[in-house]
Amino acid sequence: MDYLAVLAINGAYLSLIVGLFGLCVGSFLNVVIHRLPQMLDVQWSAQCRELLNIEQSEEPPDVPGLFLPRSRCPHCGHQISAWENIPVLSFLWLRGRCYECKSRIAWRYPLIEIVTAVLSVIVIQQLGIGWGSLLALGLTWALIALSVIDFDRQILPDVITLPLLWLGLLANLFGLFTDLASAVVGAVAGYLILWSVYHGFRLVTGKEGMGYGDFKLLATLGAWLGWQSLPLILLLASAIGTIISLILIIGRGRDRHLPIPFGPYLAGAGWVAMLWGSTITTRYFPLASLGG
Repeated sequence: MDYLAVLAINGAYLSLIVGLFGLCVGSFLNVVIHRLPQMLDVQWSAQCRELLNIEQSEEPPDVPGLFLPRSRCPHCGHQISAWENIPVLSFLWLRGRCYECKSRIAWRYPLIEIVTAVLSVIVIQQLGIGWGSLLALGLTWALIALSVIDFDRQILPDVITLPLLWLGLLANLFGLFTDLASAVVGAVAGYLILWSVYHGFRLVTGKEGMGYGDFKLLATLGAWLGWQSLPLILLLASAIGTIISLILIIGRGRDRHLPIPFGPYLAGAGWVAMLWGSTITTRYFPLASLGG
């Protein structure tokens, strides 16, 4: 029996399996989001000391890896057991508090798990079962991690974006999302567009408007979706970013001089373009669709 064919026919059963798996992936993404920046801080510090020929005055901090050791409560050090680590359900069972010290657990952890599950189900519903949809799931999960890390730390780690860029080019070697020529041009154009905006803004204002990680992320999206997707991605990201920035500044009194990460908007726009880009472009931008 072809189980993939059965799952493809039974959409509800497929969505349930993908949703449950998405919850587990979201739980792992919480670990990546929390630990990866700490790991990079230690690596960057060591590299800076090596370049400046500065000796290590004390033992470097013991930073956990992505898989080991098991997570602990940041307040009391209680090691999280398996039953306390069940996505969403353990949070509800514990009423959002540590089993040992009763400190509050941030709502963002179950929220990321739920968002990962929902977006995973949407991807499968839109693309069906196949190599393209499996790769699209991987891109979706990576974009979630990048978005939250950028929101927290204003960085888009190369250790995620660069392999993702090469994976997009490799996928389009087989034409899974676009043709290879469009993917290569998309990667180059994606980088150069924001690189040009960055240097133009710096020349005019003397300030840096964005980071190099944004260039690489747009290059990655261009490698996956082709150069034809870049106008839509930039339009959506800029529009959503402007609206949210205005809400934060006017509605919540945020200092307008504080940097607002652009990565989450690029990631969200890229995800939308991956699933509905052709429909949006054809329906709302018919002239732009002539080049696709």
